[in-house]
Amino acid sequence: MMTNTISPAQVRAARALLGISVDELSAESGVSAFVILQCESQVPGKAVDAAALEALHGALQRFGVTFLADGDCAMGGEGVRLTKREPGDEGMPPEKLNASNDD
Repeated sequence: MMTNTISPAQVRAARALLGISVDELSAESGVSAFVILQCESQVPGKAVDAAALEALHGALQRFGVTFLADGDCAMGGEGVRLTKREPGDEGMPPEKLNASNDD
């Protein structure tokens, strides 16, 4: 069981770093696309189930990110970073991320 929770910002950042869609994350994690979008949007009063967060955490780690807790680095708070990259896999540039490729 996961001991640290991940934040909506970390889920969004991890997905952006990896260049994966909501549907790809859904397929890997077993969490519905709706729940992923709900998690990423930080809707007040709409808590995401701990099991769904754990599944997202595991899937994003398998895709190749490491989650950083507040205090893991000398400066800054919680975050994510890439743990592995295949040669030639540069992901999707942030300027190309939009609603049309978020499916």
